[in-house]
Amino acid sequence: MTPRQRVLATIDHQEPDRVPIMLGVSNATGIKMGTYRAIKELIGVTSEDRYIYDWPELGTALPDEQTMVRLHSDVRGVLDLEPDWVRERNRNREPHSDYINSWGSGAKEVAPGEWYPLVEPLADATTIAEIEDYPWPDMTDPSRYAHVPDQAAALAERNEYAIVATPWLLFPFERAFAMQGMERFLLNLALYPDFAEALLWKLEELCKSGMGKFLEALGPNVDIIKIGDDLGTQESLLMSPEMYRKILKPIHADYIKFIKRQTHAKVMFHSDGDIFPLMDDFIEMGVDILNPVQAAGKMADTRTLKERWGDDIVFCGGMDTGHTLPNGSTEEVRQEVRRIIKTLGRGGGLMIGAVHTVMNDVPAENVLAMVDATEEFGYYPL
Repeated sequence: MTPRQRVLATIDHQEPDRVPIMLGVSNATGIKMGTYRAIKELIGVTSEDRYIYDWPELGTALPDEQTMVRLHSDVRGVLDLEPDWVRERNRNREPHSDYINSWGSGAKEVAPGEWYPLVEPLADATTIAEIEDYPWPDMTDPSRYAHVPDQAAALAERNEYAIVATPWLLFPFERAFAMQGMERFLLNLALYPDFAEALLWKLEELCKSGMGKFLEALGPNVDIIKIGDDLGTQESLLMSPEMYRKILKPIHADYIKFIKRQTHAKVMFHSDGDIFPLMDDFIEMGVDILNPVQAAGKMADTRTLKERWGDDIVFCGGMDTGHTLPNGSTEEVRQEVRRIIKTLGRGGGLMIGAVHTVMNDVPAENVLAMVDATEEFGYYPL
């Protein structure tokens, strides 16, 4: 099979020739620059360093084609951008000063070359009037999407790799964190629920505006749309299942319905952490692919995940970036790949990849061990 045929078979719950590899096409499936440089050095690639979303402060590489081929990645990405004026302003700002995006949120440099999202413009807001008075971004700015039609059309004409569209943070829950800070917003869900819900719905309105323009620019040239909101920790959800179903699930359901009205592409939902109690909710909302299947809490029981939900949802990810990839030997990485494929790959329905971004503490040798082990153990019949 071609890589695209391999992915399309998998997301249709059919057995491909081998388990596809999802790597390098978004911040959730990408590689931080330090590890990317080490990979290039190991494989003898001398390409220019580029950053995903043209955003150096994010620190995630935009891999060159030669490296993507060596990583056996079966997907290629199409991304949106911040508006031209935002990128120009940040390129020309004072060194080490805060990075500010089009939403007014952003990041501070907490150590040389290391940035953390600490610019929270609505940190103290608790009233609906403050939501109404805020200068929200223009999500229809054409410079966000001007490059998308040509990129997507070129990939579609090539017809070799599955096209994964990954618009940057068009997700209402994480936008609320960016605008207020995680702790403040979670507290506001309990103390000021009317405000918190109004903020979420406002953010979803803006997200839909941007997503609509992005989908329009893509046209038919897309196979997977990646969305998501981090809902879990290592041991539990960030909120009770009851609160999720009351407040956030209607927003997610509306967003997914909006997307599916405009595209044939499958919807991939990204959430870190132990989200085991919400699996039925994801399927009910129309999520086609779950990413990243983090080994946290009950999500570590990959055999049960496959047995209970494998007919209804595709699993994407699975390779632990907290322990195995950064700290394991290459042989331990190989055996973890084999275990993930054995438990989640039967009958198709698995795309293997790292749990979220491959961070700078992951040795290049372990990234290559992961993808090479997929080539070794991932061919069907398993």
